[in-house]
Parts: sequence; C-alpha cells; structure tokens
Amino acid sequence: MEVRLNDRQQHILWATIRHYIATAEPVGSKTLVEEFDLGVSSATIRNVMVVLEKSGLLYQPHTSAGRIPSDSGYRIYVDQLMTPSESSAKQMELALQRGLRCEDRNLEILLDGAAQILATLSGCISLITMPKNNTAMLRHLQLVQMEAGQVLLIVVTNSLETHSKLMDLPASKEGNQPDVEATDRELQIVSNFLNAHLRGKSLSEIANLKWSELDREFQLYGESLKKSLMQLEHHTSHSAATQIMIKGMASVLRQPEFAEINQVQTIVQLLEEEQDQLSRLIFDEPDVEEIENKPRVTVRIGSENPLEPIRTCTLISSNYRRGSIPLGSVGILGPTRMDYEGAVAVVAAAADYLSEALS
Repeated sequence: MEVRLNDRQQHILWATIRHYIATAEPVGSKTLVEEFDLGVSSATIRNVMVVLEKSGLLYQPHTSAGRIPSDSGYRIYVDQLMTPSESSAKQMELALQRGLRCEDRNLEILLDGAAQILATLSGCISLITMPKNNTAMLRHLQLVQMEAGQVLLIVVTNSLETHSKLMDLPASKEGNQPDVEATDRELQIVSNFLNAHLRGKSLSEIANLKWSELDREFQLYGESLKKSLMQLEHHTSHSAATQIMIKGMASVLRQPEFAEINQVQTIVQLLEEEQDQLSRLIFDEPDVEEIENKPRVTVRIGSENPLEPIRTCTLISSNYRRGSIPLGSVGILGPTRMDYEGAVAVVAAAADYLSEALS
C-alpha cells in the first residue's frame, strides 16, 4: 500500500531520519525543534510523528524512547526525500583518479584498489565483482609459434583477462618440416583474420565465424583453431563463481547495529563462504529490454534483501559496463542507518570510473 505524505509530514520524516543517521539515537519532537527550523511547535511535531508511526514509517524501540525509521521510512527517504551528494561523487572520482593512476595494472589490481577506496570513503563494506565470463568480449587474439610443432593461442578480453590454449601445429599436406619464418608469417595472417572477424564479439559467437573466408592456403588452421576457441569458450563459461573484492569489513562491523556477535558471524560467513549467492544478488543483470528503464543505482533496504544475514543491512549497487553491456557490479553493504546521499553518489561514481577504465 502506497503511503502519501503531505509536505509537513515529509519534512518531519526527513529531519527524523537525518538526525538518526547522524547520532544512532531515537529522535523526539523536542530534539527536532532544537535542531531543525521546521516552523511548527513541539506538540505539532509529536502529532505528526504519531501519524508517521501509524503509517509504519517510524517506530519506538522502547515505550519511553523517541522514534527511529523503519525500512519503509528509509524507502520513502531514498525514493522521494534525498538527493545524491555531488560533492561525494566528485571526491570519489578524484580519489580513484589519484589512487589508481598506474599504467601497468591488471584487472584484479584495478578492482581491488577501487574496492579499498570505496570502503574508505563510504565507511561501509565495499563489494566489487569481477566481470562475468559470459559477458566477456574479445579484444585481441594472437597465435604464437612454440617449440615441437605447437602453437599458443592467446585471447585477451575487454576486461583485460587473458586466456590461452596450446594447440598442435597443423601438418602440411606435403608432410614437409615446417619453415619457422614462413609459419610465423602464416600465423600473423591468421591472427589478423581472427581479430578482424571476432574483435568486439563474445566468446559464444565463435561458432558463427565463417571459416570458409580463410584463404585456401590457411584452411588447414581452421579446424584446429575452431576446436581450441570452442574449448576456451566452454572453459570460461563454466568456470568458478564470480569472485568478489571485499574491503572494509572490520570497520563497519564496529557500528552499534552490529553489537550482537551472532549477527556479525552470519554476515562474515555470507561474505567469506557464500559469495555465489551474494554475487547473484549484487550483479542484477537486466534483460536487454529492461536496460533503459532500470535504475542506475539499486538500493535494497533491510527486509528488502532476500538473503537472511543482511536483512538488517542496506545493500547499494550499480553495474559497471562496456558500452551497454553490464560486466560486473560495484556495491556497498552497511547498516540501514547510513548516509544515503553520500553512499548512492560514491557507488555511482565508482561504477562510472570502472566503466570508463574498461572501455
């Protein structure tokens, strides 16, 4: 059931949540009068807070205490009452540019560094998934002659991952010993052919390559190459679950919301031992038709999370992409009492940075 609030109710809900985020203390009407210029009396604020409580947006943890936001209250705050912080976004962008200014880096180092910066600036647990293998696009292929009549097929994806496959050098029809220099020239020509036809395509599209377009003298490479490429595709599509870079766990678990040791243990177990469940939740890959309508940043608050260990937490995530293709996801996990303006902004900024870096 949708809750409709008038301007006064919205303003008081906004002030209550802002104060609670800052202090972790239940909020009373007197506190709001003293801290915020709401233009109404303490009695009026108290009456509005009663209405908000009956609407399920606030609740009292104890009968004698003030009120704190519910998951539903935070949902209205995120959807209607807050604006992502531009200053936090700029701070994140600058930190990534300065902290990751390293030309000789691989993908894992890039994502690990971004996760550390995101955890530091957000004050939350940062979660960055490695690119999903089934979204990998071919960036470069190379055939390299090895010893003992073998060829090394090297494939580099757009996410900078490298895969290789050793294959036997096809025997010539005449049965002569291969000429090393001539073979190097042939391998370069075939490499050029593969790059021209496969660059920018997914590994799963290898089967559609028109091998008949290879010149007749290079046809002998076709069957071996097709077999090796298909084996690489099968290996990458059936590899282990997506790896997640996790940073900032120790600091966020010191928050008052995580005072109970049992709760901490279940969260740690999820982060360390059940990453396959977590990665499927963070990397919410939309259908092609949904991409245009999908929110840039997804915010799951408390009970909205399907995984039991994090139903007292908020998970904020956004996909990083190559063009319109989602590769992986950037996320933060923290208490529902978090700085949503800053958190949403830094997650979006980190996803934008990685999208640009991987393009």
